[in-house]
Amino acid sequence: MAEPLELKKTLNLPKTDFPMKASLPQNEPKQLAAWEEAHLYEKILETRKGKPLFILHDGPPYPTGTIHLGTGLNKILKDMIVKSESMAGHYAPYVPGWDCHGLPIETQVEKELGGKAKVSAPEFRKLCRQFANRYVEQHKRDFKRLGVFGRWNDPYLTMNFDYEATIAGAFLEFMEKGYVYRGRKPVYWCLHDRTALAEAEVEYEDHTSPSVWVKFAIADGQKPGNEASAVIWTTTPWTLPHNRALAFHPDYDYAVVDTENGALLLAADRIAALQSECNIKEARVRETFKGREFEGRKFQHPFLPLQVPGILADYVTLDQGSGIVHTAPGHGADDFYSGQKYGLETYAPLDDRGVYLEGLPEYKGKNVFEANPIIVKLLRDRGALLGHHEYKHTYPHCWRCHNPVIFRATEQWFIKMDAIVPGRDKTFRQEALDEVEGVKWIPAWGEERIYEMVEKRPDWCVSRQRFWGVPIIVFYCDACGKRLEDFNALRNVLDWFRKEGADAWYQHTPEELLPAGTKCSCGSTKWRQEHDILDVWFDSGSSNLAVLHGAEWPADIYLEGPDQYRGWFQSSLLVATGIRNAAPFRGVVTHGWTLDEQGRPMSKSLGNVVEPAEICEKWGADLLRLWVASQEYQADVKMSERVMEQLSEAYRKIRNTFRFALGNLANFDPSRDALPNEQLEEIDRWMLDRTAELSRKCREWYAAYDFHRVYHAIHDYCVVDLSSFYWDVLKDRLYTKAPRSTSRRSAQTAIWKISSALVRLLAPILVFTTEEIWKMLPADKQATGSVHQAEFAEPDSPASGISTEAAEQWTRLAQVRPAVLVALEQARAAKSIGKGIEAKVKLHAGSEAPGLQKLLQERRDALPELFIVSQVEVESATPAGAVQSELLPGLAIKIERADGAKCERCWNYSTHVGENPRYPTVCERCTAALAEIESAA
Repeated sequence: MAEPLELKKTLNLPKTDFPMKASLPQNEPKQLAAWEEAHLYEKILETRKGKPLFILHDGPPYPTGTIHLGTGLNKILKDMIVKSESMAGHYAPYVPGWDCHGLPIETQVEKELGGKAKVSAPEFRKLCRQFANRYVEQHKRDFKRLGVFGRWNDPYLTMNFDYEATIAGAFLEFMEKGYVYRGRKPVYWCLHDRTALAEAEVEYEDHTSPSVWVKFAIADGQKPGNEASAVIWTTTPWTLPHNRALAFHPDYDYAVVDTENGALLLAADRIAALQSECNIKEARVRETFKGREFEGRKFQHPFLPLQVPGILADYVTLDQGSGIVHTAPGHGADDFYSGQKYGLETYAPLDDRGVYLEGLPEYKGKNVFEANPIIVKLLRDRGALLGHHEYKHTYPHCWRCHNPVIFRATEQWFIKMDAIVPGRDKTFRQEALDEVEGVKWIPAWGEERIYEMVEKRPDWCVSRQRFWGVPIIVFYCDACGKRLEDFNALRNVLDWFRKEGADAWYQHTPEELLPAGTKCSCGSTKWRQEHDILDVWFDSGSSNLAVLHGAEWPADIYLEGPDQYRGWFQSSLLVATGIRNAAPFRGVVTHGWTLDEQGRPMSKSLGNVVEPAEICEKWGADLLRLWVASQEYQADVKMSERVMEQLSEAYRKIRNTFRFALGNLANFDPSRDALPNEQLEEIDRWMLDRTAELSRKCREWYAAYDFHRVYHAIHDYCVVDLSSFYWDVLKDRLYTKAPRSTSRRSAQTAIWKISSALVRLLAPILVFTTEEIWKMLPADKQATGSVHQAEFAEPDSPASGISTEAAEQWTRLAQVRPAVLVALEQARAAKSIGKGIEAKVKLHAGSEAPGLQKLLQERRDALPELFIVSQVEVESATPAGAVQSELLPGLAIKIERADGAKCERCWNYSTHVGENPRYPTVCERCTAALAEIESAA
């Protein structure tokens, strides 16, 4: 007879090459290189060919500088959406894009050049293209480092020749339909960059302005007489030379008050404010009037030989000022529209630097901001200044150079929001608003925000006075100045753009760009070109036309930050509605801003900027992705060292959950060793069903883009349900049963199925770690080369079909376990036992826990494994000395030392140790296991 086996060698201890330490910063780049070499992205698409289409259309960032944390958040969210939709069984291509034209790049190139006047327009554009390409390549590298999959070798760039032709073609279509006009209107104007700005290119920052209260004397002799003066309040004294009216609200009450500064006319509700702001001690009301009575009345300008009329306007409010609004049609939207209504001059004689070209010698030739104190002095010297102080408020600034901007009337190209063009029965604005209502907005408040913005926005100023962009395809007759309106001839330019890009506009004459012999109605064949370029928001808003083809349009999802309601979301909506009569997206998702631990925006000046590259270098991209997944990203999200340390610990626990699984699946071959569901032990079937329910919920959360729910549910399941409960319970069975025993194979089958489901659920989040796990997880015949080619478990997988009654029983037993563990801990503290395996547990459930006593009796044999003790007895009455559980009312628990001796092999205590003469130090359980091992040898 063979010698007895060495007991230690008969144990099935975990064995795996999956390391406890992830070393993500070192290992992730190696995995990226392997994916690239294997063309994994292309293989994923090949795997999904023929599946339902899902399109997330990428909003194009500017290729300037390194990517910041907000950009990283954005790209990772998009990647999690695309990966989860792909693993849900969709063909989900992802085409990254960049917005390559416009001020951000022009400004950087100008800095490098020391001014653009040093080179020709074609050369300047060439340098801009080179600059953009340089940073596109840098961004590609940085985004790929984050584990983002996509068509990186062929992204879309707004400066690509075909894309530029699409932009120009879209503008021509808007023009041909009748939406476009050229007009003189006030627009935001950046004095530093000398260009018009769209509303989306303006940011509000803190600013200090001079606040002045000014008198305009009544000049027509009518009641209340020329000795009285109307009072206005403004924070832009520099606009006073261009004042052309005073606006009253028709329904407000206005009062003439006698003061130490003379008789003053203002809204009755603003008298107290006047006294406070201008230090007026006495203000006695002489008489009152309705605002409508001042329509057409005349008022003397405070320092110009000019009388201005009273007009009526419902935008006059009583929140600030005097209730009478200084109106300069060349410097404000409301002022302009009032000017149009009353036939006022749109007067704004400033050059592109904001320098007065006309006016009094005191301020002519001065910049508008330099002129503020000069005009205040003029008012004081003329006796028209009632009050003056510094006023801190938010004021529009250029989004790029961060200098304050002005409203300035200039000749620009506009798209009419309230036009009803031939063939349509609604205004362009209303059509866009109708489309808003058909889109799913996440969060829901997005619908109200964009609706309000579109509803209230002015006509779209689409022209810019720059070089780096798509030129407005307009020609003027050299002889008579008439604009060419032959759209077939104009579209000839698009062919040039497709061949040479928009650079062709600057490298060819009009005669070359237009079809040969193109004539004006006056007979001339000589043309000159428009010099303005299109707004970059028109460029990016055309991306849906340039990138999405066939069934890809409209996109399923757009995802960007909250600033894009006035930016890309809105421009895309308007371009698509104007060209294709529909919104370009079915759904829009918004994420919040990235903040530091104190809730402050990240900025270089505060020194709190955290860059994705730094996180990847220290923690790894998977930890950054875990941070993104852990956040309720639709609100602002915080980043700090402390947050990353906490996530690092959470990641470690998830990793160790899989490490246990892999260690106990060594030599497990699913095709050979996996058991059918009906042969699995009941606790294993119950856990498979619980995993299936988790999988079902996670798939729903992925579909709703609720990634934080997915992360927290999987994390809690790994830590609480698996590591602290199920894995713990399984250890005895896994380590001590015969390797091929049905009991152990049942546990391994469950572990394998659970791990296979979980690793796929985590793949859109932990892209590198799950790939590492997938390579080591035993494969079945359906397994793919990469976890990212796999799909989520089917909705009914890995459920085992356990009965509802049995599942409910195991759920209740699992509730008993914590109560027993508390009692064991108390016994350890009292030195009654050492480890839990030394214990015998006596239980009795009373009437406060209905049905529990019967359940414990029926499941008595499963309880020692469940509690990880040597023996459990279910008593018919409350054992003497038992303690009532606080966690589970009605359950009495008593902990005693286990009967018998300790088994040398499994460490359980048993009264049968010593009964086997071949293995005298083992228990009856190990005797059976050793016999099975020996018979299989």
